[in-house]
Amino acid sequence: MMEKLTLSTVKSMIEQGEGKAQELGVPMVITVVDGGGNLIATHRMDDALLVSVDLSLNKAWTSVAFKQPTAALAETCANGGELFGINTSNSGRVIIFGGGIPLVSGNEIIGAVGVSGGSVSQDIEVAEAVADALVMA
Repeated sequence: MMEKLTLSTVKSMIEQGEGKAQELGVPMVITVVDGGGNLIATHRMDDALLVSVDLSLNKAWTSVAFKQPTAALAETCANGGELFGINTSNSGRVIIFGGGIPLVSGNEIIGAVGVSGGSVSQDIEVAEAVADALVMA
């Protein structure tokens, strides 16, 4: 069981995510934060959208803050949902669509990955590749 993420581990994980993004043919921004939502690393592929830098960080932060994938928030936060409007809290940092996934070791959340640059399903696919790389680390 890993107690905390190191930069070395995170760089290896991001490499796996970049490989998946290249497979998809979509330039992405991949961000990993620690268990407190603090930045460990952001990687912006050539030609990735500038807006994706903030989105990837906020997806990772949201995933740690809510202790769940950001995709799980979409229904609860939709118009009429129990948490409708929560995306306007925390200075707009809360992202309520897919691309953020918690990084778990044992049963502890030790960080999260946030990915932005493609469609939501592509962002999720790349984020899952990064999260899967933690298991291999």
